[in-house]
Amino acid sequence: MGKKRERRGFTLVELMVVILIVGILAAVAVPILRGRINQAKWSEGAASAGAIRTAARAYYAENPTAAGLLVGSALTDATAAQLGFTAGDLTGRYFKVGNFTIATDELYGNYAITVSNTGTGLTGTGKLDSTNGWVYTP
Repeated sequence: MGKKRERRGFTLVELMVVILIVGILAAVAVPILRGRINQAKWSEGAASAGAIRTAARAYYAENPTAAGLLVGSALTDATAAQLGFTAGDLTGRYFKVGNFTIATDELYGNYAITVSNTGTGLTGTGKLDSTNGWVYTP
């Protein structure tokens, strides 16, 4: 009987097949993940818009004669302070106070908070309103 030859490792063909499969998976996964990163960044804007909505509702509940405070201009530090935010509360990694525009109609309970991407390096816009909730448009 002849000697049995022991196999010790992978052949070059087997290694090349594995590298090819990993390359194909990476080519498919990377574009998908890039889109998810953008959505994750926009979640910061959605969270801040929700905090602004809650603060505006509380402000109008406490000050029913203050209609017109939030009428569609970009949110400023002074307006944010009136809503109860302190300096830096609405400053995140991707969005700051000036990236939010608020329009409210407290008589009918309607509101719209638009999040712009000015200076953030992100694409698209976000909007939180009383009709559709949070909507991100790429």
